[in-house]
Amino acid sequence: MLVAPSILSADFGSLARDVKAICDAGCDLVHVDVMDGHFVPNLTIGPVVVSAVAEAATKPLDIHLMVENNTFFVDLFAPLNPEYISFHIEEEKHPHRLAQYIRSLGIKPAIVLNPHTPAESLEYLLPYIDMVLVMSVNPGFGGQKFIDVYEKLRRLRDLRDRINPDCLIEVDGGVNDANIGALKDAGVDVCVAGSYVFKHADGLEAAIGSLKV
Repeated sequence: MLVAPSILSADFGSLARDVKAICDAGCDLVHVDVMDGHFVPNLTIGPVVVSAVAEAATKPLDIHLMVENNTFFVDLFAPLNPEYISFHIEEEKHPHRLAQYIRSLGIKPAIVLNPHTPAESLEYLLPYIDMVLVMSVNPGFGGQKFIDVYEKLRRLRDLRDRINPDCLIEVDGGVNDANIGALKDAGVDVCVAGSYVFKHADGLEAAIGSLKV
């Protein structure tokens, strides 16, 4: 299991310190939640702050766009050379075109599914993307309780294995050591965890290690 701590739960007053710390503690990706206050009812960070995150990080960035006007935001963040940029299929009218555009920038395209969006909606897009992010909370805020998406993950895994076995499956929302084993069994390759990692009583290394099942 690859672990991508979400910096949404970091101390923004000491963001560089926290980003360095999760990288030193063994994370695989640094998950960056970009919210515009329109697609979701929250507003987070722009490219100036994420540029500082990129400078502090020794692991690749995984940028999750929760925005309207996806192409505008792709162009804002592409110069930071993240490993992945993911966008919500619920918002994008031309997901195939946007995935191709992200790849043309040298970045791996990923598509996000909200909890209510069926796995089957990606059947004809799977050949063109490198990762699917399944939300197990409603997007917009950290610290929410896990929504049961196990059956959806299993259906997605079966589609992925048939159409594009190299495509990773990522899950975000309410991930912890109590459900990580079941998530792996359902087909998850990458987990995003925010409050569980940054607020773990035994520290970052213990938290990240507990998710590497």
